[in-house]
Amino acid sequence: MANLKEIRNRIGSISSTMQITSAMKMVSAAKLKKAQDAITAMRPYAEKLTELLQNLSATLDGNTGGAFAEQREVNKVLIVAITSNRGLCGAFNSNVIKSVKNRTEFYSGKTVDVFAIGKKGNDVLRKVSTVIDNQSAIFDNLTFDNVSEIAEVLMQKFIDGEYDKIEIVYNHFKNAATQIVKTEQFLPLEPITGGEAIASDYIFEPSKEEIVLTLIPKSLKTQLYKSIRDSFASEHGARMTAMHKATDNATELRNQLKLTYNKARQAAITGEILEIVGGAEALNN
Repeated sequence: MANLKEIRNRIGSISSTMQITSAMKMVSAAKLKKAQDAITAMRPYAEKLTELLQNLSATLDGNTGGAFAEQREVNKVLIVAITSNRGLCGAFNSNVIKSVKNRTEFYSGKTVDVFAIGKKGNDVLRKVSTVIDNQSAIFDNLTFDNVSEIAEVLMQKFIDGEYDKIEIVYNHFKNAATQIVKTEQFLPLEPITGGEAIASDYIFEPSKEEIVLTLIPKSLKTQLYKSIRDSFASEHGARMTAMHKATDNATELRNQLKLTYNKARQAAITGEILEIVGGAEALNN
C-alpha cells in the first residue's frame, strides 16, 4: 500500500484536475448557449433556401444550374473535413477523421484530397492523405463573409475541373450530448427527383433562370456556413459533456483515495497505539 504522503499528493493532484475540468465545463456551457442559438436560428433559413432552389430547379431544364450542376465522371474527389482547433471534446474530432478515412476507402482507385477546416483534423489527416489547404483560422472570426471566401475557393476548384465532386464531413448538432457525423454533397448540385418538387403558381421577376443562377452561389455559401456553425455548436456540446464526465470521474477517484488515505491513516494510528501498549506491558513485566 502507498504511504500517506503519496496518497495525499494524489488527492491534491486530482482535486486540481477536477477544478480545471469543472471550469472548462462551465466555459463550454456558456459558449454552447450562444452557438446553439446561432445554428437554431439559421437552420430554417438555410433549409427554406435549399427547398426554394430545388423547387425552382425542378421546373427548369436539366442544365439550368450551369457549371455548378454539371455531372461529370468522378475521378477526383475533394473532402472538406470540419473539425476543431482544440481537443478535450471526447470523440468529436476522431469521429469526423474516421468518417473521412471511410470516404477515402469508398473512393478507392480515385484521387481523393482533403480540405481541412480545423487544426485537429489537419494534424491527423495530413499523415494519411493529401491535405491541399487548412483553414483553421476561420474559428477565430466565424462570420458568413469569411466562410463565403472559403466557399468561393471550393466552387472555383469545381468549375475549373480540378475536382469532379466535393463533399463536406462534419458533426451535426442534435443536442448537447449528441452529435451526428454527416456527409453532404457540396458540388455538383444534387438533382431533385420529380416527386419532391412542390408545384406553386408564382410570377417570377426576373426570369426563373436568372433567379436560380443567382441563388446557387448563395445557397452553397449558406450550406458551408451552416455546416461550420453546426460543427462549432457540436464542439462545445461535446466538450461540455466530456468535461462533465471527467469531473464526475475525478470526484469518484478522489473519494476512493480519501477512503484509502483514511484507512491507511487509521492503520498507522492503530499500529502506534499497539506499540505503545506493548511497550508499557513490557515495562510492567
